[in-house]
Amino acid sequence: MKLTDFNYELPPNRIAQTPLERRDESRLMVVDKETCEIEHTRFNKIGEFLPKNSLMVLNDTKVIPARLMGNKSITGGKIELLLIQEQEKNTWEVLAKPRRSLKIGTELIFGEGILLAKVLDLLDNGHCLVDFSYDGDFFTILAQVGVIPLPPYIRRQATEDDRVRYQSVYATSEGAIAAPTAGLHFTTNLLDEIKSKGVDMAKLTLHVGIGTFQPVKVENVETHKMHEEYINLSSVEAQRIQMARENGKKIIAIGTTVVRALESASDSCTVNRYDGYSDLFIYPGYKFKVVDVLLTNFHLPKSTLLMLVSAFAKTTLIQKAYEEALKHQYRFYSYGDAMLII
Repeated sequence: MKLTDFNYELPPNRIAQTPLERRDESRLMVVDKETCEIEHTRFNKIGEFLPKNSLMVLNDTKVIPARLMGNKSITGGKIELLLIQEQEKNTWEVLAKPRRSLKIGTELIFGEGILLAKVLDLLDNGHCLVDFSYDGDFFTILAQVGVIPLPPYIRRQATEDDRVRYQSVYATSEGAIAAPTAGLHFTTNLLDEIKSKGVDMAKLTLHVGIGTFQPVKVENVETHKMHEEYINLSSVEAQRIQMARENGKKIIAIGTTVVRALESASDSCTVNRYDGYSDLFIYPGYKFKVVDVLLTNFHLPKSTLLMLVSAFAKTTLIQKAYEEALKHQYRFYSYGDAMLII
């Protein structure tokens, strides 16, 4: 399976740079993976296309203001950190710019001193390991000094509005450095409307990491190594999802992150509690164990997310859907429009 099988040409002006005024006013493409039919509608009509006897699973991860701009304590030189993953209490793996100016022991200052850091190690993967020191709660301080890390294809600085709009309305579990974007389209009113139609809901956590932006660099996609991401699926929610399956309910995954979490937590028969990291890579040929319906956004060419979606439906059908999206002027990527695969 070649990387070029998942390539397509996207004009830069089709990449959504800002969210719509209302979350649920985005467009929605409905793709039937059995009949291969495609329908165009608005996201606020999604309830009309969801199976009545179903359980919708949401990812409640919350994007942290993981981008830090500060200075080196001795020279005053500017430094920027992107938090990637907490290794242990107060110790984080980070991406630093410029990395070449850092040495083990370099001390950094953020927010006029309310957050300090010391470089512990320069890792072989180009990242750094830093130890933070502060008074109080880390995430409270991060909210004061950090910036929401918008994806690199959004060519502008993050604003205060992004702190709200680059989160789902049900985001509660802090730890992601990117949003699970399929969930950005929901409003609380729309979720209530969907519930009133008999669709049950469950939640899990997958903290989206830097791997969501890292391109696949190998031509043979089967040899690609996924970046690990943290997943938490409680025993209570795992049991609810399992009981729904046993009762014949369809499982609706809101986003590719939910697909990866559920498939990581499941064996051939059972959805299990899961608390740990997963590097599960889903590409065409994968046999899905749990998910029946998928809501997702439109993804980057040659990305693992596009490969997952192509595995869920046929690669040729997803290629057809993307051609339709381009033809009908859909908006792409994080702040763009959505696709429901039923």
